[in-house]
Amino acid sequence: MPSERFVDALNDQIAREFAAAQQYTAIGAWYESQTLPRLAEFFNEQAEEERGHARKMIQYLLDTGAPVRIGAVPAPRCDFADHVEPIRTGLEQERQNTVEISKLFEIARETRDHASEVFMHWFITEQVEEERVMGDLLQVAERVRDFPMMLEEFLAREGDKLRDE
Repeated sequence: MPSERFVDALNDQIAREFAAAQQYTAIGAWYESQTLPRLAEFFNEQAEEERGHARKMIQYLLDTGAPVRIGAVPAPRCDFADHVEPIRTGLEQERQNTVEISKLFEIARETRDHASEVFMHWFITEQVEEERVMGDLLQVAERVRDFPMMLEEFLAREGDKLRDE
């Protein structure tokens, strides 16, 4: 079984993953209210991905016989000044998530928990992709700040490529 320190930290991360999913759901709803359906869809997919990360962590704890504790999540931010701000919020969230994932990896390494260290490799790789995707989307959003429909067109045209690079 993983160390108590790792289990506690992973349980905290599960709550953060669910909080990220809630934030992305709120962003998706905001974009939907602004009649920007591609952005809404993009962020709703991001929310599903975050829930998937939480489920993967829960399964790891179950597989290793460790206790699962799902903590409360804070209410997400729901109001934004323009179509760029939610993307910036998403990038900041991903950057913070990367810091927390790195801490989990370090705990596994410090406690000589090789199985948990290997488990965390997938999340480290995933965070590189998440930051890249959100960073690329933010760059485009800032370039077309005055023309939000161009961002919608970009996602319609390049959305699949954005995720698969």
